[in-house]
Amino acid sequence: MSSFPTKRVTAGAVMRNQAGDLLIVKPAYRDGWLLPGGICERNEAPATTLVREVHEELGIEARIVGLLCVDYLSAHDGYDESLHFLFQCDPISPDEVDRIRLPPDELVDLRFCPDAAANELLVPTIARRLRSLEQPRGGAAVYLQNGVDPSRPFG
Repeated sequence: MSSFPTKRVTAGAVMRNQAGDLLIVKPAYRDGWLLPGGICERNEAPATTLVREVHEELGIEARIVGLLCVDYLSAHDGYDESLHFLFQCDPISPDEVDRIRLPPDELVDLRFCPDAAANELLVPTIARRLRSLEQPRGGAAVYLQNGVDPSRPFG
């Protein structure tokens, strides 16, 4: 079984403040902005990863409401193929916003901003994923390939 292929698996959070603005974070280790979250450790479930990473990165608890999507990303820009789980979380209270502390070796900044502004700052793969979720989906989680719903016509 050690010859089976492996994929990187990540979990990201859609977290908003009370005004509805999206929380994005600026990592110290790469260009662009990301959503809170990170890479799953060996034998770690994506939801567990999300809760752990948000606590490590921000010092607050992520309260998962549900799964928004799973996005398969093809290998690109030096990264192997991967699966990205995106979770909706409860809004962050003003008290929680005040308690956020960034680990300086991992994150250098954070912002709450409207979706349009966030999409301008986020790395392209995440921005495309969020734009795909703007399409009506009846509240169900969706499967995406490279940020696009493969069951929808292109164009």
